[in-house]
Amino acid sequence: MEKRAKGKGLSMNAVLMLAILSAAAAVLLCSMLVFLRTYRQSLYRSAQTNARRTISQAAGTVEEYLDDINKLMELLEQSLEEGETGRAEFFDTFLAIRPDVVAASTYDGTGRLVHCYSLTGSVRPGVTVNLSFDAGRMEDYRDGYVSAPHVVSLFEGYYPWVVTMIAPLDIPGEEAWVALDISCSNISSYINGIGIGQRGYCFLMDGRGDIVYHPQQQLLNYALKQEDSGYIAQLADGSHVAGSVIYTVQSLKNGAWRMVGVSYVDELISDSVNEAVRILIPSVLLILAASLIIGAVLSQTLSRPIHSLAEAMERFERDADSFVYTPVRGMAREARMLSESFGHMVQRIRQLVENARNEEINLRKTELKALQAQINPHFLYNTLDSISWMCEQGKNAEAVRMVNALAKLFRISISRGHELISIRSELQHAESYLQIQSYRYKNQFTYSFDVQEDCLDYLCNKITLQPIIENAIYHGINGLVDEGEIRVRVRTEGEDVLFTVEDNGSGMDQQQIQAIMSKDRSDHAGIGIKNVNDRLKIYFGSRYGITIDSRPDEGTRVTVRMPKVRQEAEYENR
Repeated sequence: MEKRAKGKGLSMNAVLMLAILSAAAAVLLCSMLVFLRTYRQSLYRSAQTNARRTISQAAGTVEEYLDDINKLMELLEQSLEEGETGRAEFFDTFLAIRPDVVAASTYDGTGRLVHCYSLTGSVRPGVTVNLSFDAGRMEDYRDGYVSAPHVVSLFEGYYPWVVTMIAPLDIPGEEAWVALDISCSNISSYINGIGIGQRGYCFLMDGRGDIVYHPQQQLLNYALKQEDSGYIAQLADGSHVAGSVIYTVQSLKNGAWRMVGVSYVDELISDSVNEAVRILIPSVLLILAASLIIGAVLSQTLSRPIHSLAEAMERFERDADSFVYTPVRGMAREARMLSESFGHMVQRIRQLVENARNEEINLRKTELKALQAQINPHFLYNTLDSISWMCEQGKNAEAVRMVNALAKLFRISISRGHELISIRSELQHAESYLQIQSYRYKNQFTYSFDVQEDCLDYLCNKITLQPIIENAIYHGINGLVDEGEIRVRVRTEGEDVLFTVEDNGSGMDQQQIQAIMSKDRSDHAGIGIKNVNDRLKIYFGSRYGITIDSRPDEGTRVTVRMPKVRQEAEYENR
């Protein structure tokens, strides 16, 4: 055998793998650095810029609305300070053109309600709690005051959600106040429509840190949500990052309220990822181009020879008998060594398979001859015993017919040394046996054959039915009071042929069935059933053979399954 030299140094596969890993690592490292840098810058820049822009627009809108309300308050103060002439008509007109104003009320120096003008509600008698005006806080009202959102508690069956603006009146000789209850609907529509990301929002708070309006006020009321008002109140105007939250604060021009925006850093990752994707696409294309080039080189030097070797292995698995392999030259050192080793392995495996096949054929032939030798003497003994009994009874004519049937039966069983005979011949063999036994058991049983015509030319193991019929006579019908019946059927099922032998005898339990299928030697037909089953499995395979279905006092059905065989050569070398 030719000695193969071992190469020194790095193999081609190692060099190529190092090149691929180096190129991939360099490209991925650059891409990751660009991505991380872009991610960090884009995250905070986009978050802060968008938040400032959004809050600035919202603050401008609220400022315009508050300026408008302040002008209305100045108009009311002027009208109230001028006297009461035409005041009712003025307020009716005023409330009609400003539907966002729920009520306009005046109070004296003690905080008692003097007048309340409203188009939608009527003041209920005996008001004890007034959420729009607290007489104990009039010192807080002297420079003008805007309350937090609350429910108007003055009206009968009407409870609108409002913000109250309170201002003192300049009336000589008396102390008076005017309160304007403004519906929160306009302010809420402005603020609720502002979104910063998917979960971001904004709200109004005063200089003391009290929340004036919050889009999630109900959650705050029930302590389902909390705002760190103390921390936010200390923040200067601008953007501030606290953990994963960005607070954007802007004071309104009047200085009383502050607009606060809340946004979340994690929501803004998608923008950065999209930007990074646009940058990484060229890098990915570069990696793909490099992979294609390296793949082409690998295909020429390593992949293609190994692929050819793998295909050769598959062909060898499919058809080892006719496979011929020639090692390929001119490839990488490792691939060449694999190819040569595979060639030597193929030769060795084919030699071992051939030896195993020859040994298996010889063993199978020996087993079949041994089984056949067990069946024939057993059957001959039982038949001669029957003929002897008939001669003793003086039934010489019937004995002659039995001898003729026996001769015919043995001519078929010999079959010129063939193991497989036609089903037609096997049925003739079985019928001759039944004729012989019917003489001995005269008037004790009848028999019938039901055979599909297209089954007659298939081949089967010789002496397959006779041991089964013998078992039915000795263990099933013998001893019955009524007339016994044996039915033989042959039919096809897919690619198989089924023989069925049924009797109406005494039947068997499961233990008796197992004993018949496993015993090595007994009197009568036990040895025949087991040997027939063994011969079928040896000759055709484990999925073929005999199955027995029987119950005590209900008869027995024996089924033989074998493949459709047309020529004995199909199985003679198996």
